[in-house]
Amino acid sequence: MRHLLSTRDLDREEAIGILDVAEDMAEVQNREVRKLPTLRGRTVVNLFFEDSTRTRISFEAAAKRLSADVINFSAKGSSVSKGESLKDTAQTLASIGADAVVVRHPASGAPQVLAQSDWIEAGIINAGDGTHEHPTQGLLDAFTIRRRLHGRTARGKALDGVSVSIVGDILHSRVARSNVWLLTSLGANVRLVAPATLLPVGVTGWPVTIGYDLDDAIAERPDVVMMLRIQAERMSGGFFPNAREYSRRWGLDDARFNALPPTSIVMHPGPMNRGLEISSRAADSDRSTVLEQVTNGVSVRMAVLYLVLSTGKGPA
Repeated sequence: MRHLLSTRDLDREEAIGILDVAEDMAEVQNREVRKLPTLRGRTVVNLFFEDSTRTRISFEAAAKRLSADVINFSAKGSSVSKGESLKDTAQTLASIGADAVVVRHPASGAPQVLAQSDWIEAGIINAGDGTHEHPTQGLLDAFTIRRRLHGRTARGKALDGVSVSIVGDILHSRVARSNVWLLTSLGANVRLVAPATLLPVGVTGWPVTIGYDLDDAIAERPDVVMMLRIQAERMSGGFFPNAREYSRRWGLDDARFNALPPTSIVMHPGPMNRGLEISSRAADSDRSTVLEQVTNGVSVRMAVLYLVLSTGKGPA
C-alpha cells in the first residue's frame, strides 16, 4: 500500500486485509513488551495543520510501537504560520529523510496533492483533510464493530448485513464519508440521519438510506448507532435553530438509548459534546465503544504504517 488517502480506494478484500493485520497488531498490545522492531530505522512525520489530540497521539504511539523514529510537526509556531507553502514544507520533510508523512490539513485534497507531487517520495497517510475523509477513523470504526460482533473469530470476516445508523452533522463530517465508503464496501447497510440542512449536496447518490428522524431510525433496530460531533467551527450559517432543539430531535438521550435493542452498539469518534449529541448514560454504558475506539485506533494505525512502509504496493 503506497499511500492511504481515502477508504474509497480500498476494495473489500484490501479492507479486510488491513483489519486482519490490525488484529495481529492488537495482540502485540497484550504483551509485556508492547513493541515490534518492524520499522526500526524508518522516520514517520506527523504533519498536523489542525489541532488534534486523539489522532496525533494515536499515530505517535503506533509508530513508536513499531520502533520508528517519530517527528511531530505542528503548523502553529512553525514556518507555516509565517506563510510557508505546503510544497516548501514537504520538501523540507523530504530533505530530512521522512519515510511516511501523516497529514491532517483543513483543505480537502491536501494529502492527495502531496501523494501525486514530486515534492516528496514518502508514503502519505491522510489523517483528516477538510470535510473530505478520515480513512484511519473509518478503519478503526469498522475494526471495532467487527470485534464487537465476532470477537475472537473476527479475522477474515466482513460486515455483511450489519445495519449502521450514522447520526448528526453529516455535512461537515469527514468521518461519516470514510465510514460510508468503507462500511458499504464491507457489506453493511448504512443509514444517514440528520436535519436536511446538515446533509451534503449529492448525498442521494451515495450508497445509503437517508432519514431525518432519529426515532424512526431507532425503531428499525440498528446494530450500530454512530453519533457525530456538531462541528461548530466549520459552520458559518444557521444549520439548526439552537442546541436545545438539535438535542431534542437528533440527540441520543436517555429515552432513545433505552429504546435501542440491548445488543446495539453506540459509537462516537470524539470529542463528544455530552448532553448535545449524546447523553452521559449512553456514552458511559457497556454498549458504548468510545474508549475501545481509541484503543483500537493504535492497532489500526500500526497496521496502516506497517503496510505503507513495508509493502509499498496498493492503491495510490
